[in-house]
Amino acid sequence: MKRLLTLLTATLLAAGGALATPAAAAPCASGSFCVWQDANFSGRVFSSSGDDEWWESWIADTDSSWANHAISGPGIKDHVIVYEDAIQWPSDGGARTICLAPGQEVASNANANDRGDAHVWAMQC
Repeated sequence: MKRLLTLLTATLLAAGGALATPAAAAPCASGSFCVWQDANFSGRVFSSSGDDEWWESWIADTDSSWANHAISGPGIKDHVIVYEDAIQWPSDGGARTICLAPGQEVASNANANDRGDAHVWAMQC
């Protein structure tokens, strides 16, 4: 009986771990935020694991799909906020174009398309 209970517990823990990790359709490394120039996660990709307050010219204002493959945990900034302007004093980045929760992937979004210039990691959207 003890062996069966141990096996059942291990199986449930393994299943719970698999359910807690979202299936990633977009090719983006764990712990990273990725931006593609084209919809449906295609075209040239920009990847970052930290804040980027001024995107490179090739991706700025050409973003069309996004994936947040953040690692979550207590006190960890795991949401990503994309801004329409570079963040440099006195600019605060202007309007938010899109915000992604951990594990969220957006293949296209008409309101955010071709508007991003910077992003920061945050505790929430």
